[in-house]
Amino acid sequence: MRKDCRYPRITGVILAGGQGRRMGGVDKGLLELQGRPLVEYVLQALQPQVETILISANRNQARYQHYQYPVISDQLTGYQGPLAGFAAAMQVIETDYMLTVPCDAPELAPDTVIRLLTALQDQQAELAVADDGERLQPVHALIPVSLLPSLQAFLAQGNRKIDLWYAQHQMARADFRDCAGMFRNINTPEQLIGS
Repeated sequence: MRKDCRYPRITGVILAGGQGRRMGGVDKGLLELQGRPLVEYVLQALQPQVETILISANRNQARYQHYQYPVISDQLTGYQGPLAGFAAAMQVIETDYMLTVPCDAPELAPDTVIRLLTALQDQQAELAVADDGERLQPVHALIPVSLLPSLQAFLAQGNRKIDLWYAQHQMARADFRDCAGMFRNINTPEQLIGS
């Protein structure tokens, strides 16, 4: 794991808690691409970039624990979306920031953390979110754990839309136009076959 005193302490959070509806209900993080589960590609890309990692999963926890990282589940029942995973992670991690990435985006850039952190600092923002040049990629984000009370209040009001929560804070857009392919996540069986 990267331990560099020039940067804040960051936990990588792999979001594997979705229902996988477009994949027929399968757990996308465990789908195989070229003989390896998708989550393994994400883990390999994250390991050099963050201090520690945890996996947010609402099923197949034992399989995810095989990777020897903490596995947490949403406290909100019924697959409430990525913000529920954010909140669960923020309650247990011990670093200043979390970097969130989905389990089905195997081409994570090797400088994801640096890009997000640079945007955060340059734009004097509270949190940073990746932008592929066409739109925001909201689950690729660098978020301070200190925003947990804000997120809990947002969720307690019944809100689940990630963009609306971001809009309550000073948000930096990190430029990922030159590597937009990393956001090509796998949502259908056809996309997996074509990879």
